[in-house]
Amino acid sequence: MRQHSVIHTPKPSDYQELTRVWEASVRATHDFLPDSYIELLKNLVLTRYLDAVMLICTRDKRQRITGFAGVAAGKVEMLFIGPEHRGQGLGKQLLRYAMEHLNANQLDVNEQNPQALGFYLKQGFEVVGRSPRDGMNQPYPLLHMRYKQPGLRAGRG
Repeated sequence: MRQHSVIHTPKPSDYQELTRVWEASVRATHDFLPDSYIELLKNLVLTRYLDAVMLICTRDKRQRITGFAGVAAGKVEMLFIGPEHRGQGLGKQLLRYAMEHLNANQLDVNEQNPQALGFYLKQGFEVVGRSPRDGMNQPYPLLHMRYKQPGLRAGRG
């Protein structure tokens, strides 16, 4: 039985903890980003990005946040798991909840993050486009992904 079986809705008072999980996750998986860019993004996560999405999270038995996702307009805008909690099914649990309850069926992933790309492909997403720069117009390519609907074939072109 999973100890993280309930999805919670974090509050603004949880933003510092969410940002801590975000930073630990990014530092563990985004080795292509310079420290200065991570610090810039960390401030934006805390002061802007968390307020811009519907947030969901998982907590451990001590009620510490172990992972979280943010969804806006049918798109998973963020999904981060604390490094010490990876491999426990939390990412899949948060993603499935976002898809089933928040109608999210799209997301972007850093092209230079092969673990995340592999995770989303395994969860039934497919690459439908690419941008050579990220949302801050920096040279970190993004792959645009969409959930493959069962029974539908992607068009060619």
